[in-house]
Amino acid sequence: MAYEFNADEIFEMAKQIERNGSKFYRDAAAGIGNAEEEKMLLELAEMEDDHEKRFAKMQSDLTPKEKEQNVFDPEGDAMQYLKALADHRVFFEKEIDTSSMRDILKAAITAEKDSIVFYLGMKDVVAESLGKERIDGIIKEEMSHITTLTRKLVALKR
Repeated sequence: MAYEFNADEIFEMAKQIERNGSKFYRDAAAGIGNAEEEKMLLELAEMEDDHEKRFAKMQSDLTPKEKEQNVFDPEGDAMQYLKALADHRVFFEKEIDTSSMRDILKAAITAEKDSIVFYLGMKDVVAESLGKERIDGIIKEEMSHITTLTRKLVALKR
């Protein structure tokens, strides 16, 4: 039998992915060597921080049923697994040229696209009764990240 996750567990992953994104931008800002671009990257890091807070708020709105675990997991193995997935599937350590704002933004757009694909897949392992439809809120937020990043990338080309 396959393990079904609940919306609460997916929101935990979403918050971790936002923390990873924030770290990505802060690390990139530290290596960019241009004050204006550093400021932009720090603003993007703050955007990730804000999204983490938004996901925490969305998570707090879940019903008790949507937070209900459907398997016995006294050691919290499922949460550790989810954290590992979040840490390595989106905004994972990769070699990028941190002196190139274009490369940084392209890598960020790719990571955001990866996160959407990841959440679409996670929807398949969340039962309707455990908050499956709540994952759409996460996906919508990630899509807004892509829009923001794409605008910034296009503005660089001008």
